[in-house]
Amino acid sequence: MNTPDIEAVRNYLLGLQDRICRALEQEEAKQRFTEDKWQRPAGGGGRTRLLAEGAVFEQAGVNFSDVHGDSLPASATAQRPELAGRSFRALGVSLVIHPRNPYVPTSHANVRFFAAQRSGQPPIWWFGGGFDLTPYYPFEEDVIAWHRNAKAACDPFGADYHSRFKRWCDEYFFLKHRDEPRGVGGLFFDDFNEQGFEHSFGFMSSVGDHYLDAYLPIVRRRKATVYGERERDFQLYRRGRYVEFNLVYDRGTLFGLQSGGRTESILMSLPPLVKWRYNWRPEPGSPEARLYEEFLKPKDWLRTAAP
Repeated sequence: MNTPDIEAVRNYLLGLQDRICRALEQEEAKQRFTEDKWQRPAGGGGRTRLLAEGAVFEQAGVNFSDVHGDSLPASATAQRPELAGRSFRALGVSLVIHPRNPYVPTSHANVRFFAAQRSGQPPIWWFGGGFDLTPYYPFEEDVIAWHRNAKAACDPFGADYHSRFKRWCDEYFFLKHRDEPRGVGGLFFDDFNEQGFEHSFGFMSSVGDHYLDAYLPIVRRRKATVYGERERDFQLYRRGRYVEFNLVYDRGTLFGLQSGGRTESILMSLPPLVKWRYNWRPEPGSPEARLYEEFLKPKDWLRTAAP
């Protein structure tokens, strides 16, 4: 089957949003998600769920959107001129989790489907997505476990998928103006429609399904770690890199804003508190320096793991 079943994709994404929100609430004793359903004037809508000021999660946003329109924004057609003049439909779940404890990493995940149509012609469609991890005070065992789950999501679908999409993630989540990665990577894929719809849909679903397996064990191991003002201050400083990437480079942010999407939902990925400092450098030999020297360097984490 190569004709996309958009309703099956929609149902999967709605269910994924539900599952992720339930699982995060089980880790959070203080707050629950609030839901905001919205409509896009140009077509479509979504439901934004936000958990704010929690004991574990300072802010967690899990957004579902299903939007459509008669023409695509410039961010979508710049690299794909054959899409110009086509109507479109874009569905996805996107989430960003900003924990309170600096020893718990920030995480991001996104799975999405896109179709562009023109009367009398077959649709152009593809899937995209992935997940990535942004630690502040990282632990090697956490990073290795994260990448093992990423590989497990890929292996049933293609022998080279993990290496391809791990490398793409390292290249994509890179701040060129800082000459440094945003975090320790994971998976990133786009324009994916290999081996027909069922195979492609299955792969996207596997990536979505493995996110909780990858992230929740890290949250449970680190959420009670004692920290002080120094660690909190560094966390807020490093969050600035997250903001810079999302506002300067992120494709989803650019597409959402240029297509007339809902600004509040698009920018829910930004952390509630953040700091910038002029020309700051970590003290040599410090835990903060270790992040830069040992972790913010793309590497084959699974090869470094003990057998």
